[in-house]
Amino acid sequence: MSVNVSNKVIIAADHAGYELKNEIADYLRSKKVDVIDLGTHSSDSVDYPDYAADVSKKILAGEAPLGILVCGTGVGMSIAANKFDGIRAAVVSESFSAQMSREHNNSNILCFGSRVVDLPKAKTIVDAWLGATFQGGRHENRLQKIKKIEEIC
Repeated sequence: MSVNVSNKVIIAADHAGYELKNEIADYLRSKKVDVIDLGTHSSDSVDYPDYAADVSKKILAGEAPLGILVCGTGVGMSIAANKFDGIRAAVVSESFSAQMSREHNNSNILCFGSRVVDLPKAKTIVDAWLGATFQGGRHENRLQKIKKIEEIC
């Protein structure tokens, strides 16, 4: 994997994503990525918005440029994370969308579901996402329009 972003990723999950989060964190560490694991640290039931908020706040504070959130489907995590001005969380279930979410949308949080993707697929999604770079150009104008929407809402 060729990581062309800062070598630090914040990761978190709810109880449904706990096991897959741990496997992805280990995978990233094996690739020499600095992983900040915000939990959960067991399969006991927890509320996913808390973890989405924790990761989003740390990204916005500059503690890492990118985050990964795992729940049952990825949808709940992405909804919660996208409530934060400046967060662009993309829920994906295959590598092409992961790549495009970085190249076209400059996503800073990747979300996926443990009930949707297995470990091999999750690894390809993470590799595609971390290996992609925002293309700027016409896409920058679109991000500025999203920023204006955030400012008025």
